Amino acid sequence: MDEWLDARPKSNGRSDIETKLSCSLHSIKDRNMSTPGTIERNEVEVRPSISPGLPGKEPKRRWWVWLLAVAVLAYGAYRIRKGMVAPQAANVTAPGSRPARDYSAVPVVAVQASKGDIGVYFTGLGAVTPIHTVAVKSQIAGYLTQVLYKEGQIVHQGDALAEIDPRPYQVMLENAEAGLLRDQANLDNAKVDLKRYQTLVPVRAVPEQQLATQEALVKAEEGIVKTDQAQIDTAKLDLAYCHITAPITGRVGLRLVDPGNYVTPTDATGLVVITQIEPISVIFTLPEDQLPAIMEQMKARARLRVDAYDREMKKIAQGWLETIDNQIDPTTGTVKLRASFDNRDGRLFPNEFVNAKLLVEEKRGVTLIPTAAVQRNSQRTYVFLVKPDSTATVQTITVGTTEGDESEITSGLAPGDAVVMTGVDRLQEGTKVRIERASGGRGQKGSS
Repeated sequence: MDEWLDARPKSNGRSDIETKLSCSLHSIKDRNMSTPGTIERNEVEVRPSISPGLPGKEPKRRWWVWLLAVAVLAYGAYRIRKGMVAPQAANVTAPGSRPARDYSAVPVVAVQASKGDIGVYFTGLGAVTPIHTVAVKSQIAGYLTQVLYKEGQIVHQGDALAEIDPRPYQVMLENAEAGLLRDQANLDNAKVDLKRYQTLVPVRAVPEQQLATQEALVKAEEGIVKTDQAQIDTAKLDLAYCHITAPITGRVGLRLVDPGNYVTPTDATGLVVITQIEPISVIFTLPEDQLPAIMEQMKARARLRVDAYDREMKKIAQGWLETIDNQIDPTTGTVKLRASFDNRDGRLFPNEFVNAKLLVEEKRGVTLIPTAAVQRNSQRTYVFLVKPDSTATVQTITVGTTEGDESEITSGLAPGDAVVMTGVDRLQEGTKVRIERASGGRGQKGSS
C-alpha cells in the first residue's frame, strides 16, 4: 500500500480524480436545475464513481483508527495474561526459600497465651491525709516581734518559728523572785523562833500555846515560799512561751499573722499550720463486700501492699496498709482504710485525690492473655483460637482476674495457644487467617 501511495500523481492540493468529480457534480447540479426529477438518479450514478479501492483521505483516516483499536486490544490481552500468570509464578518457590503469602487469607495479629503471675487488686478512691497536722498558736498574750520561718519551708521539731515580746514576762519573773526572797527570810526567822521556844517550853519559860502558834507560823511561811517558787516557775514558763518552736517536723504553710500584731491564746486562726509530709498516709474506701478477704489476710499477719495512682492512672507511690476503720458507713456501704507511705520524694501532697490499689493476693503460674483478645456476647465469653492449619475457631473461655492489659484464663486455653487479638471483626468459624505480626515475645507467624 505504501508503494501505491508513493506512485500517486502529485498535485498542489487536489488529485485529478477529485477535480473530475467536482466538475461532474457541478454539471449534474446545472442539469438538475431544469429537470428536478433526475436528481436522485444522477446522485446514485455519481456515488459509485468513487471506488473504495482508490486512494483518498477518508479511507486513510479509518485505517489508522482500526490500527489503534487493534493495538489497544492487544495490550489489554497482554495485561490480563500477565495478571493471571503472576500469582502462579509467585507460588513457585525455590527450595529453602520462604513460602509465598496466601492473599485469600484474612490478615490478623495474634499472640500466644503465656504462663505468669497476676495480682488480685481492690481499687478505691482516696485522699492523701497527713498523719499529723498542727495549727501553732501562741500560749501567751503579747506582741509578735519576729517571724523566723519562710512560707513552705521544711522545719524540724524544735526549730524557732516566731518571737513574742518577752519584757512583760521578764518583769513578772523578777517580781516573783523578789517575793521569794522576802518570804524565805520570814520563814528562816520563824524557824529560829520555833527552835528557841522548843528549848524554853521544857523549863516552863514560855507557855506551850506560844510554841504551838510558832509551829503553825513556820508552816505558813513554808507555804508562802512554795507559792513564790510557783510564781517564779510560771514566769519562766511564760518567758519560754515567748519563743515559739515547731512541735513536729513538717512543712509550714502560708503565714497567718504578720509581725507587730497582738496575739492571744484565744485567736482562732493561730500563727501557722505545720503538716507532716514524711511519712504520710492515704485514707481510701472499699465496698463492704471486699472486707472479708482483707480481714482474712490481716488475721494471717500478711503485709498488704497499696499503690497510689494519679488521675491518669500513673503510679506515683507505694506503701503498706496500716489499719481498717472500726465500722462501716451505712449510708454508702463502704469502709475506710489507711495506708502509710514514706513519701521521701514528696510526690504525695496533702488532700490530693488518688486511686488506691490494694494488693490482696498474687496468683502465680496461671494462663495469661491480653485483655484485648477476649470477646464477649450475650451468651458467652470467647476468643478466636488459631489452629495449626491456620484457620480460626471460636473457643469458649472463662476469665478469672483481670489486671490492666492482662487477663487470667481459668479454662478454655493453655499456655502456647495462639489467639487473635486484632482483626476479629472479619473472622468466622473456620476462616483462613494469615498472621501478619505476632504480638509478644513468643508469637509465631503462620502461613496458609
